[in-house]
Amino acid sequence: MAHDITKARDLAKLTAEERKFFLDALGPEYRLEYEASWHHWARDEQLAPAGDWTVWMIMAGRGFGKTRAGAEWVRFIAEADGSARFALVGANFAETRMVMVEGESGLLSIAPPKNRPVWEPSLKRLRWNNGAEAYLYSAAEPEGLRGPQHSHSWCDEIAKWANNGGQALAAWDNLKMGLRLGRAPKIAATTTPRPVALVRALLKDSGVVTTRGSTKDNVMNLPSAFINVMKADYGGTRLGRQELDGELIEELEGALWTRAMIEGCRVALGATDSGPSTGSGRTEYTQGSSVAVRGEPVELHPLARANPKETITRIVIGVDPPASSSGDACGIIVAGLRPDCKAVILADRSVEKASPEKWARAVADAARKWGADRVIAEANQGGAMVKSVLQAADISLPVRLVHASRGKVARAEPVAALYEAGRVYHAGAFPRLEDELCGLLIGGGYEGPGRSPDRADALVYALTELMLRRKREPRVRV
Repeated sequence: MAHDITKARDLAKLTAEERKFFLDALGPEYRLEYEASWHHWARDEQLAPAGDWTVWMIMAGRGFGKTRAGAEWVRFIAEADGSARFALVGANFAETRMVMVEGESGLLSIAPPKNRPVWEPSLKRLRWNNGAEAYLYSAAEPEGLRGPQHSHSWCDEIAKWANNGGQALAAWDNLKMGLRLGRAPKIAATTTPRPVALVRALLKDSGVVTTRGSTKDNVMNLPSAFINVMKADYGGTRLGRQELDGELIEELEGALWTRAMIEGCRVALGATDSGPSTGSGRTEYTQGSSVAVRGEPVELHPLARANPKETITRIVIGVDPPASSSGDACGIIVAGLRPDCKAVILADRSVEKASPEKWARAVADAARKWGADRVIAEANQGGAMVKSVLQAADISLPVRLVHASRGKVARAEPVAALYEAGRVYHAGAFPRLEDELCGLLIGGGYEGPGRSPDRADALVYALTELMLRRKREPRVRV
C-alpha cells in the first residue's frame, strides 16, 4: 500500500462525504488494510516515542485514546516478534480482561481477523500465530508478578492501582524485576493523572518518557454532545482538569486551602437573560448565562446556573496591583455579599503583564459591568499612584487603599477560616485563582503557580472588606 496516504488528522479536515469518497476509492482490500494500519490513523502523541527508553507513560484525560495507544503498541510488537512475552497489568483481573483484552479498544477488538490472537481465559493468556504471548495480572496481587519473566509490559490506569497496603508500588517493583527477556525490555503505562505515589515517582524518574494530553486532543473521534456536556459540567473544576484536561493536580501538605474545600464551596448561580432588577443598589438574578448590570451583559462561568433566585446586596472588587508592567499579574477579583452574610466570588478579571493604564482600565470595566460599589486596592506599591491611576480610568466609585502590614499568608488565614466555616462560595470555576489559594501554606510560604499569589491577594482584600472589616457604630460617651 502507498506510504503517502493521508493521516487521520488530515482526513479530519474533510467533510463526511469527502472522507467516504476517499475510503471508498481505496477499494475493499486496501480499505481493510488502511483501517487496520494504526500508523496511518494514529495521532503522533499516540505512537511510541523514538530513542532509547525503558518506560513510556501516557498521562492524559479521558477519551484521549490511551487504551488504544497501549493496545496498538502491544499488537505492533507481538506481530513483529514471535519471542515477545507481555505482562498485561490492570487494577484487578476483571479490568485487565474487560478493558485491555475484550474492550472496544482492547487487543481482541483492534486486531485484524487474520492476526487476531487466541484468547484463553482459563489460562489468562493471549497467543499470537507467530508464538508471541501475553499474560494477565492484577496489580492488587503483586506476588503474582514475582517470578514470571517478560520482555514487555502494558500497565493500564496505574493511578487506580490500590496502594493502601503498598500493593501498587510492590506490583511495579516485581514487574520491573521480571523484565529479563529480550534485548531491550520496555513498559508502556497508560493512566489518567492522579497524584498517587507511583505516578509521582515515575514523573521524577529521568528514564521515563511522558506523553501528556487531554480529551480535546481526540475530539474528531468523540461525540460533540459528550464534549459539550463535559465542558459545561466540569470545565475548570478540579475533576475536569484532572479527568479531561489531563492535569496532575497535587495537594500540598499544610496548605491553607485544600482542593476538597474549594470543590465543596462551588455553587451554581445564574441570571435572567432579560436582565435583573437593579433597584436600590441590589443585583438580582436567576437562571441563565449572563447578568445584566446597568444595561451591560456580564458573562458567568458555564457552571454558574441554577434555579434559586439569588440577591447580591453588595459587590466589591479586590485589586492587587503589580510592581511593574513586566512583572507579576494584576489580581482583579469580583466578590459579592448575600443577605445571609455569605460571600460569592463572581469573577476573576486579572490581567497579565499589563501597564498601569491597562490594568486600571480592566478594573474600571469590571466595576462598571458588575455594578460594584467599591474598589479595594493594595497601596504598598506606590499608594498615591495606584489611586490616581484608578481615578484616571474613569472610576466613579470610591477607591479604598489598604496597606498590607502583615505577610500574605497571615492576611489570608482569616479568609481561609471563612471557607472552612462554609461562608464563601465560588460561582463557577476559577482555575488560576484556585491554584494560587491552594499554594498558600500554613505558617508562611507560597508554592503555587507564578512568583506571587496576585489573584489570591485580590480575593483576600475583597473578602476582608465584605466580611471581616469592623463596622464603626456610633457610641455615646458617658
